[in-house]
Amino acid sequence: MKRSSGSRRQRGVSLIEVMVTILILSIGLLGVAGLQSRLQMSEMEAYQRSQALLLLNDMANRVATNRNRAADYETTSATPLGAAMTCPSALSTRQEIDRAEWCQALQGAAESIGNAKMGAMIGGRGCVESLGSGEYLITVAWQGMGPISAPPASVACGAGEYDGGTDSACTNDLCRRVVTTIVRIADL
Repeated sequence: MKRSSGSRRQRGVSLIEVMVTILILSIGLLGVAGLQSRLQMSEMEAYQRSQALLLLNDMANRVATNRNRAADYETTSATPLGAAMTCPSALSTRQEIDRAEWCQALQGAAESIGNAKMGAMIGGRGCVESLGSGEYLITVAWQGMGPISAPPASVACGAGEYDGGTDSACTNDLCRRVVTTIVRIADL
């Protein structure tokens, strides 16, 4: 049988097919790299939130345990403990010791590399505010990895402290993260 010249079978792969395949693979690999970057940022956010919850529960337990002196734990949202603060140095009462230890923990004293404290959230700050009637709002605030939404205005701890420069996406507290709890002290 003779074959006509127009019906030859193709053998091998053409250069255009190889280029299209490489283009599709490169776009897919770029997508995977972007996904990996987002996963790392989400992992860091989750790590910081878990650290904040541990520190929040720590102070809530300290206040509840020493309920007769709960008012001595108070800070204000303008004078939080933690990042960029000088931790209390007076250590004569249980409350002063607790406040100093919490301040150091918020600064990351649990883990260090050289002189740098690395064991807590970025810019961790803590506030204990009286709500009256034996209720105390305990808040831990920190710097998030990117802008999402601002915490409620009623949570003032660290407000305005986590805004970036003029070209930053971190404005209007969009990068401030907070966790709060209320400790209720019963009158016995």
